[in-house]
Amino acid sequence: MKVLLASAEAAPFAKVGGLADVVGSLPSALRKAGADARVVMPGYGFINHYKYHISRLFSFEFTHRGGTSHVDVFTCVQDGVPVYFLQAWPYFGTDSSVYTTWDWDIPRFIFFNQMVMAFIWQLNLRLDWMPELINVSDWHTALLPFLIEVSGHQQEEWQQVATATTIHNIAYQGDNVGGFLWDAGVPGRDHPSLQHDDLDQNLLAIGSAYSDYVITVSPRYANEIKHSYAGFNLAPLMKERAYEGELIGILNGIDVDRWNPATDKHLIERYNTDNVQEARLLNKRHLQSYARLPINDRIPVIGMVTRLAWQKGLDLALPALRRLLIDTEMQFVILGTGDPDAEQQLWRLAQDFPWKAAAFLEFDAALSQHIYAGADMFLMPSHFEPCGIGQMLAMRYGSLPIVRETGGLADTVINYDNRDADIGTGFVFQFEEPEAVMNTIRWALRTYYNRPDAWKRMQVRAMKQDFSWEQSAQQYISLFNKAISKHKGDQQ
Repeated sequence: MKVLLASAEAAPFAKVGGLADVVGSLPSALRKAGADARVVMPGYGFINHYKYHISRLFSFEFTHRGGTSHVDVFTCVQDGVPVYFLQAWPYFGTDSSVYTTWDWDIPRFIFFNQMVMAFIWQLNLRLDWMPELINVSDWHTALLPFLIEVSGHQQEEWQQVATATTIHNIAYQGDNVGGFLWDAGVPGRDHPSLQHDDLDQNLLAIGSAYSDYVITVSPRYANEIKHSYAGFNLAPLMKERAYEGELIGILNGIDVDRWNPATDKHLIERYNTDNVQEARLLNKRHLQSYARLPINDRIPVIGMVTRLAWQKGLDLALPALRRLLIDTEMQFVILGTGDPDAEQQLWRLAQDFPWKAAAFLEFDAALSQHIYAGADMFLMPSHFEPCGIGQMLAMRYGSLPIVRETGGLADTVINYDNRDADIGTGFVFQFEEPEAVMNTIRWALRTYYNRPDAWKRMQVRAMKQDFSWEQSAQQYISLFNKAISKHKGDQQ
């Protein structure tokens, strides 16, 4: 099976969020499962060609409505996966960041979709490689299923290419782009589902309507986005695809080789389930020292590593944390950047409780691993969470998650049962209220203080959870085979 994954970002080359982690690790798992999986992404100017051994593959002229662009194709092999980088003036090659502003990003990613089509054609001509399925991710590459549909009317080769759209976060849709599509020469979209709900100017809707299958990054999220509270204006389209059996949730995995406390070079002391208690204390002390908090083995540390956005539930967590820091023996360490108002509130929290709280308003990969390895608990009070990686990493490192029952958090964290100390890998609440966050943290703190043996068993149980890509990759392979078979049937 030949699979091409098209994405705006992929780790380690260009990363803004969880999308990059998925596209950076899933293809390798697919190849191990027997698929010829490859990746195509923009050749951003900031990508270090020397560091990643990236070399020129070929160049070609790409004719589009705005004229003709010279496209340079670069490539490397990352974890056994061929990765292709496309550079072309004026959008890709000199850029200093993945995303900029809406009115610049929309035309540049529409251009990228068109350029990918030309690149695939050149790849077939030059290297005799044509994908059987193209997997696109989020709105940035969601125009491809429609472009493939249109191209299939003129060239038979495109009729054989199946498509699947993966939704990593339905809140970001690439909406109101009709003028940009017209400027780029993209034909009108006449799919009934788009016309019925006035979605023909919405890139994520276009990809979701024209794909053979729509995938979400957790089973729970696939169910949630059928409803307006999580699916927003795309909920009717998602409900329709689900009714047809073509909306599938597959839980994301994590790179268990990279995220491994037994081999993690960033840790003060490496550990596994055999020595987790002793070794985590050394990492906890280091985290307390780095955060300039009192070094005390007995005081529980709650950690957060997060993008500071409304989705992540900071509005729920901050009032709860402020109350807890007043009357509870605990410490709090957070790492993240994003919304300026949230940054200001976290800075003020750390200023008001400097002996109990520390806020690192920055990106620091090494510090994130110290938090996973040193914090006793890991807080994720998200309003919605398509999958979530943080809670899986926290469990992998023995930090017990405190999460809201939503999306991938509900699919991965087993709620602790007070009646049975041998059930649970974390603490789960349901209501979107600060009181729910506060009461659940208090519940976790009581368990930490009063039931240390149960706590230790929970840590080991959390660390033993299998969040590797192996099982998810098999689900992807099965779904891709279905998509290819379905597409061939539709063409007959």
